Amino acid sequence: MIRRIITIDEERCNGCGLCAEACHEGAIGIVDGKAKLLREDYCDGLGDCLPACPMNAISFEEREAPAYDEAAVLRAKEEKQKAAPKAQPLPCGCPGTMAKAIKRESAAPVPFEMPTLSSQLRQWPVQIKLAPVNAPYFNGANLLIAADCTAYAYGNFHQEFIKNRVTLIGCPKLDAGDYSEKLTAILQQNDIKSVTIVRMEVPCCGGIEFAAKKAIQNSGKFLPWQVVTISTDGRIVDKI
Repeated sequence: MIRRIITIDEERCNGCGLCAEACHEGAIGIVDGKAKLLREDYCDGLGDCLPACPMNAISFEEREAPAYDEAAVLRAKEEKQKAAPKAQPLPCGCPGTMAKAIKRESAAPVPFEMPTLSSQLRQWPVQIKLAPVNAPYFNGANLLIAADCTAYAYGNFHQEFIKNRVTLIGCPKLDAGDYSEKLTAILQQNDIKSVTIVRMEVPCCGGIEFAAKKAIQNSGKFLPWQVVTISTDGRIVDKI
């Protein structure tokens, strides 16, 4: 039958995997570092994967393809859930995920002594997936959403970006799942004053920018925001 189905431009695809995560039917997978349409009969033609792609590598086309098989999709989901190992609840929470604010006190300079750079981190945890949605440090905060590599590439990261902000970090290429849902909840349920997004210049880093922008839009709030792009040799190459 002739129907609408997605097509993937492998030249543009950077293998970030965001489209596979956005495809609820499991039609897309990553093969040899590129997104592939693995099952045409799993693609419903609705295109949830399109807005997730930071490279605009996915589009629609009308062509001969097998009909969408919803029953097969549901069976595959059930089999996947059965095969997945069941998480055993721990008797207590992991201490490393406990939310806490960090108070920074400025020390008086010592004469004739070289100053040392101190951390400007104001809270813990910093990973997007670990941060509690309703942590008290979010209220009234200026939020920094940064790609993991930015703090390593840019030498003055603490002073220019972390200072006076609450920091969340992540890597869309390495982490599973969609950051936008968690970020949307944080923006909706807290009094966030502004959002600063810091990413690397590499294409796959567009995923964290996309997730943050999507969260701002879905939050229904008017928030001032900016995007800063860091080069791999440690320079600021763009500010929006």
